[in-house]
Amino acid sequence: MSGARPRPRLRIAQALPEHAVALAELQRVCFPNLAEHELMTEAHFLEHQERFPEGEFVALAADAPDGTPLVEERVVGLGSGFLVDFDLQRPEHVFHDIIAGGTYANHDPAGAWYYGADISVHPDYRGFGLGRALYDARKALVRRLGRKGILAGGQLPGYPRYRDALSVTDYVEKVVAGELTDPTLTFQLSNGFEVYGLIHGYIEDAYTDDWASFIVWFNPDLHFPSLDGD
Repeated sequence: MSGARPRPRLRIAQALPEHAVALAELQRVCFPNLAEHELMTEAHFLEHQERFPEGEFVALAADAPDGTPLVEERVVGLGSGFLVDFDLQRPEHVFHDIIAGGTYANHDPAGAWYYGADISVHPDYRGFGLGRALYDARKALVRRLGRKGILAGGQLPGYPRYRDALSVTDYVEKVVAGELTDPTLTFQLSNGFEVYGLIHGYIEDAYTDDWASFIVWFNPDLHFPSLDGD
């Protein structure tokens, strides 16, 4: 009997100060295309713990990807964010500004929305459902707190293949329609997010000419009669 791919022991937990060093390294591994100042550091993650610790989740692995036990758990994923008020009719913003340089100083304990600042999984641990589990942890938090939903800007890593043939708007429309697949946006759509526009200059990313999608997940426990206002 041929063996299936061994599945390492994985779990989602609230991030702790002791994870800060590993989370900073995870940034570099997961986002090699970002400018240096776009990456969050150990100091940033420690600030998150002071501002809104329940808004930051880590994926922890007890085993290597092949199932070999590790000496101690390893940080292999992150889902972080903070609460803000936001006008959906005015989605334009800059990632570095809204995350206050990575400090999350714009966190508003009374904010109506959870701003998804970062979700990432170590390349060696992709394919085990960690991205979906991190999204689920965020959604559960939003529902528990009774907030409107989750907002985020999303990179478009699949766009460079089509840049010479399609505008970014046409590319995103085809991804939403299911005619094309984008490694990030297609996954976000499968997790219940909707595209509410595009933002140019959202983040420095030469791969996508600084374009990003603006995505929204609405809390299903709440009623949204219209999208007027925020």
